[in-house]
Amino acid sequence: MDKKYAIGMDFGTLSARAVLIDLSTGEEALSSVYGYQDAVIDEILPNSNVKLPSDYALQNPVDYRDATIGLLKDICVNSHVPPEDIISIGLDFTACTVVAVDEEMCPLCMQSAFARNPHSWVKLWKHHGAQREADLINQTARDRGENFIRHYGNTSSSEWMFAKILETYFKAPEVYRATYKFMEAGDWIVWLLTGAVTTSTCMAGFKAFWNEEDGYPSKEFFAAISPELADVTDKLVQDVYTVGSRAGGLTETMARATGLKAGTSVSVSMIDAHAAVPVVGATGGNSFMMTMGTSICHILLSKKEILMDGICGVVKDGVIPGYYGYEAGQAAVGDIYDWFITHFASDECYDSASQKNVSPFTVMDERAAALKAGESGLLALDWWNGNRSMLNNANLTGLIMGMTLNTRQEDVYRALIEATAFGTRNIVECMQKQGISVEHIYACGGLSRKSRLVMQIFADVLGRDITVTSIEQTTAYGAAMYGMVAAGKERGGFDTFSEASRGLFSGAEKIFRPDMDNHRIYSQLFQYYQRLTDIFGRDCKDVMPALKRIRDEVEAESD
Repeated sequence: MDKKYAIGMDFGTLSARAVLIDLSTGEEALSSVYGYQDAVIDEILPNSNVKLPSDYALQNPVDYRDATIGLLKDICVNSHVPPEDIISIGLDFTACTVVAVDEEMCPLCMQSAFARNPHSWVKLWKHHGAQREADLINQTARDRGENFIRHYGNTSSSEWMFAKILETYFKAPEVYRATYKFMEAGDWIVWLLTGAVTTSTCMAGFKAFWNEEDGYPSKEFFAAISPELADVTDKLVQDVYTVGSRAGGLTETMARATGLKAGTSVSVSMIDAHAAVPVVGATGGNSFMMTMGTSICHILLSKKEILMDGICGVVKDGVIPGYYGYEAGQAAVGDIYDWFITHFASDECYDSASQKNVSPFTVMDERAAALKAGESGLLALDWWNGNRSMLNNANLTGLIMGMTLNTRQEDVYRALIEATAFGTRNIVECMQKQGISVEHIYACGGLSRKSRLVMQIFADVLGRDITVTSIEQTTAYGAAMYGMVAAGKERGGFDTFSEASRGLFSGAEKIFRPDMDNHRIYSQLFQYYQRLTDIFGRDCKDVMPALKRIRDEVEAESD
C-alpha cells in the first residue's frame, strides 16, 4: 500500500511555511519557508509616499498568494511524492488579519483606484488603528445588554474583525462601500485553493462574534452604531463550518500552478495558535497551551462554558469539536525581547556574539541567567503592544520601574522576560478564579525552543511544569492535522483529533520544572505586578493613552 501524506501551511507575521507529513510515521518528510517581500507595512505604503500612523500594521495579499503557490510547488517538486498520495492541505493564519475584496474576490489594494488608501490593504492582526471603534462596539453592546459580548470577557479588541471593519467605514467609507466581503486572510487563501467562500467556527467564533445559536450579532446592534451598518454582516462569509471540516477540493487552476492533484482535500482555515493544540496532545479538557512567539496566544479546552471576564473569547467547537475553547493572549512577548536587543543591547554585546558565533540573544540570555530571581530590583509591565488579556486595551503601553544608576542591560532584559511570565500567570489565575481548572500546561512555538531561560522563568513564575512539544513547526504540523481530519479515514486521514494525536504524536521534547525557591520570590513580585496592573490598567488607565496622544500630536505638528 502506498504511503499517504498531508500538507500543513502556516501563514505567520513575516513568512509562511509548509510541512509535508508522512501519515504512516508522523514524521516531517519535507518543509519549506517563504518570506514575505513586503513583510509588515507600518511606515509607508508600497510604491507611494503615503505615510502610515504609528499604530498601523498592514500587509500585501500578493505575498500570501505567492507564498501559497511557491510553497505548494516546492513541496510537490522536491518531495518526489506522487501527487495522488498527498491526501490533504490544511492551513492556519495569524488572526484577525482582514482582507477587503470585490465580487471577483480581488483584494481592493490591488486595484489602482484604492492602492493609495491604507484601508484597502490587509489589516494585520497587530494593526491597532481601531481602538476607538472597539470602544464604540463595547459601549454599544453594554448599553444594549447584548449577550454576544459576554462570550468575549465583556470587551472586544481593536485587533478583531468588526473593529477593523468599522475603522474602514468611518475613515474610508468609499473602501467600505466598494467591499463585497471582509474576509480573514486564511479564508481568502482557502478560496484561492478551492474556489469556496468558507470560514471556520474558530475564525468566525473567536474574531467575529459568531456563535452557532445566533450567528453574527443582529442588524439592530450595528444599526445602533450607524444605520448604514445594519447590513454589515452581509459583507462577511456566511458559510461557517466546524473546525476540521472540508472546505472543498483543489481547483484545476491551482493544481496546474502547484503540481498537486486537482480535488485534493482542503480544510477550512484555522487561527495559527489554535491549530497547534492537537499537536501537543491537548485533545481533552483542562489543558492550557501557550503558543510562544512574537506574542503569546493561550488556549484552554474545557467541557464547561463559563462566560468569564477578561478573556478573548469562549467558542463551542472553536478548537476541538466537543469542547469549549477559551482564548487569552499577550500582544507582545518575543517582540519585546527583540525590541530590547535591537535598540539597547550594547556594541560590546554584539561584539561578543560575533566572536562566539552566536546571536546577541544568546549572549544576553547567558548574562541574564546568571542573575537570581529578584536580584535586578526591577519590575515591568508587559504592555509594549497593548494588553490583550485580561484588560483588552490596545492603548496601554509598557513600563519598567526600579531602575537606578547601577542598573545594567541584563537586569532590564531579565525583568522584561519576567514581566511576560507575570502576564501569563495573571491570565491563568484569573481563569481559575472564575471556575475553569488548569491541570496541564504545554508550550510550543519558536520561543519555547529557542530560549531555555525564557521557559525556565515561565515555569518558575507559574510554579508549574511546562511541557514543550518535540514538533518544531508546531502550527504548520497542526494545520496538517486539521487537514487530515477533514479528509477523513476514507481518504487515508483520520476521523477524529484523538485518533490523529494517538497516531502521530511523538511525545514531549522537554519538561521545564519550576525552582520553588525562585517561585516564592516571584510570587512576591507578582503581587506588585498585580498592583501596577490595577493602577495603570484600571485606576489611572488614562495616563498611558495620554502619553501616546501627546506623541501623536507632536508628530502631526512636525508633518
